[in-house]
Amino acid sequence: MSEGRFPDTIELSDARRLTGINVVWSEPSAVLDLRMSDTTHVASLFSAWKAALAELCDALNWGQPQSAWREFKAGASFVFSAPVDRLYVAIEIARLALFTVAKRHALNLRYDEDEGPISDDDDQAIAALKTALAEERHPPTLELQAETLARSQTFLWDDDIVSVGLGKGSQQWPADQVPDSVDWSSVHDVPVALVTGTNGKTTTVRLASRILRAAGHRVGLSSTDWIGVDDDIIDRGDYSGPGGARTVLRDTRVDVAILETARGGLLRRGLGVDYANAALITNIAEDHLGDFGSQDVGELLNVKWVLMKALGDGATAVLNADDSLLREQAKTLSVPIIWFSLQSDNPLIEKHTASGGTACILRDETLGFLRGTRWQPLLSVDDVPITMHGVARHNCANALAAAALCHSLGASDEAIRQGLQEMQPNDNPGRCNVFHVDGYEVLLDFAHNPDAMAALFDIAEAHPAKRRVLCFGQAGDRTDAQIRELAQAAWSIGLDRVVISELAEYRRGREPGEVPRLLSEALVGAGAQTEQIHQYATEAESLADAMNWCEPGDLVIMLALGKARELIDHLQSRTTD
Repeated sequence: MSEGRFPDTIELSDARRLTGINVVWSEPSAVLDLRMSDTTHVASLFSAWKAALAELCDALNWGQPQSAWREFKAGASFVFSAPVDRLYVAIEIARLALFTVAKRHALNLRYDEDEGPISDDDDQAIAALKTALAEERHPPTLELQAETLARSQTFLWDDDIVSVGLGKGSQQWPADQVPDSVDWSSVHDVPVALVTGTNGKTTTVRLASRILRAAGHRVGLSSTDWIGVDDDIIDRGDYSGPGGARTVLRDTRVDVAILETARGGLLRRGLGVDYANAALITNIAEDHLGDFGSQDVGELLNVKWVLMKALGDGATAVLNADDSLLREQAKTLSVPIIWFSLQSDNPLIEKHTASGGTACILRDETLGFLRGTRWQPLLSVDDVPITMHGVARHNCANALAAAALCHSLGASDEAIRQGLQEMQPNDNPGRCNVFHVDGYEVLLDFAHNPDAMAALFDIAEAHPAKRRVLCFGQAGDRTDAQIRELAQAAWSIGLDRVVISELAEYRRGREPGEVPRLLSEALVGAGAQTEQIHQYATEAESLADAMNWCEPGDLVIMLALGKARELIDHLQSRTTD
């Protein structure tokens, strides 16, 4: 074998299950994430791994393995498809195949000590895999899956529960108690919509939930903040992955589901469902860049685009016509698209509607539908509270997105109008919330990436105030240039005081004090005086400093990166009107 045929150094960074449609393909699989600085010879590595995989599967009487790979800027993912009752064993087979290649070809393979091979003895390793395979296999699960899919219904499974159908048409059982027969007469699916994007996901699913409730539905919702049905919050926390989706989709009260679907869950597990009636991408912008699988916005787009793989006959894509990445990627779609845009003269909108398509747009500060050549106004931005009379342009876009999504699910214009009117800013915690305290105001937002922060700064700059104070910090995984640009953008809105939070839990490899120093230096470089800059360890301390400084007519701008819920509770207790 010629020298240099394999990457010089390979790091096994993760080995796990992909339980649904994912960035590589649409099969449940075991996946290995492999980091390497040079991917020149990754194809040769995959070929060797595939050959070792086939040998192991033959020894286990597994059958011909199906495998694939996808290259990323940081390395590659190798996947190996497996039935749902063999995924844990599949992970071990995939790992052992990699260790076999490394041993045979003296590769420099790095891995955590706890993730080492099952055994250095090949026979012992095969024996251990045979035992694990016998313990994990569960033929009744596969039989139920096959029958469910043959009936064109949805099958969901995890370690604890197996279910058929969705929402009010679902039935579920403990994973080890799959029934011999099912009353199929009551099993059916309910409409499902998936929502992803860099910014606006949570706001959009909340708006869509309001609209669909106005249309008379019982709405199941999963998001980064909670899962629930209508006003009943089942649990709080980040449930934007397939686990949260399954919980909502198994709730027999639900007759339509809106599922926020974040980048992390898509990469780690894939989609929670194999089919959706509609899928929305709000936008693609810089966020979490540098993570495996999302080194740049192109890779981030590919991850978000996984939602489109769930769209089949009768489904609709809802996309942002103001996003150049989405406009280009949409050329690959074969399903109908409803575009939304803040620009009534967007050339894509004009072309799309001229050919009979539907768009949801903002025209003369009015939200409405353009269906072919017919303009159907819905309501003014002044009647959509979360837009703050149109100042919050990102929420104008979110309202358009939610309207388009719900239209694709059959909601009437009247229901869309009612839902958009009903949702108040403080019904959307952590997103553009305004609190009135002792004659001054606090504007709080969870903005954590450049586009979201820019949107908040625009609102703060337009908001009338005698004096403005900003409380903020930044995560250490941003570049020095990004951290400085944030500070410069903040100062440009007209600040009188800045309070920096250290945010120790967000240092992410930085030295203590390093991020606050970069922010302070950039603020001074932008024109701030040193006496205008203050620093505290936590967001709560920073907010307290700002509120103690405030007088009637002032504005506090609070970027709540880590403790939004606690800060909101505190501000609600201080609200004076």
